[in-house]
Amino acid sequence: MYKKHQIGVVIPTYKAKQHIKAVINGLPSWIDNIIIVDDKCPEESGKFVLDNFQNDSRLCVVFHDTNQGVGGATVTGYKKGSELGCQIIAKMDSDDQMDPNYLGKLLDPIINEEARYTKGNRFVDFKALRAMPRMRLMGNSALSFMVKAASGYWTIMDPTNGYTAISYKAQNKLNLEGLSKRYFFESDMLINLNIQNTVICDVPIPARYGDETSSLSIWNTTFKFPPRLLRGAIKRFFFKYLIYDFNMASIYTLIGFPLLIWGVGYGLFKWIQNYYLGLETPAGTVMLSVLPLILGTQFLLAAINIDINSTPGKKN
Repeated sequence: MYKKHQIGVVIPTYKAKQHIKAVINGLPSWIDNIIIVDDKCPEESGKFVLDNFQNDSRLCVVFHDTNQGVGGATVTGYKKGSELGCQIIAKMDSDDQMDPNYLGKLLDPIINEEARYTKGNRFVDFKALRAMPRMRLMGNSALSFMVKAASGYWTIMDPTNGYTAISYKAQNKLNLEGLSKRYFFESDMLINLNIQNTVICDVPIPARYGDETSSLSIWNTTFKFPPRLLRGAIKRFFFKYLIYDFNMASIYTLIGFPLLIWGVGYGLFKWIQNYYLGLETPAGTVMLSVLPLILGTQFLLAAINIDINSTPGKKN
């Protein structure tokens, strides 16, 4: 079945020389192209691959002059895969976390035209959850809800999972140069895929944890991701609910958000003002704050409900 499609695997590599050989050796024989992107690796992992896999005609090594991060390296791999004629491109990390035995399961929904983008989900398997380092599990759990809201893919979990596959049709619709180059890449992909109304699929795939170092830090999760996700959510709303379409979710949001801001802002202002003046807040003033707050919340909840039911590929 897989031989009927031109399939490539992109492997960005940076400081993973000790694992890259095992990753390549583990790939199934039906893979047509293996694209290694040396992201200015100080260990010269790209050269290491060329020296050790001279007889593998499937291999193509691309070198970055400057480090661009996993997103930049993946985009380079996508472009090279397109040049090579790949119809489907999977992306795997070079730290040997991602079991190649599940590569077929990742590709099946795309081959069967059930989705155009698939991603691994480590949260389905309880054994995998127990194997996942605790801090990484906490970071992924916190991110999952935020990415659901920002991307509009309300049914997905494990959004930072880098074990993915994409069809050429879906890739061709994306502005690859506009995607985040570093740690936010996977989340930014989801946001932009939703704007294009791309159907995606979660595939249960347990991860393998060894002595690798996670790039997902508490600092990034707590302080850097939320502002980026907020910008992504605003971008998605602008394109999906104002430019490409205009429906009740658009109206509910445009009415509800100002009401919510007014209710919170006016209420805090009057509470602080009356506190310092030693005055009791009149009932009318309270209502001018509480009523918009309640209405705004209700409107936004209605908009979220419409957004949930508008998830690409969701059957209502």
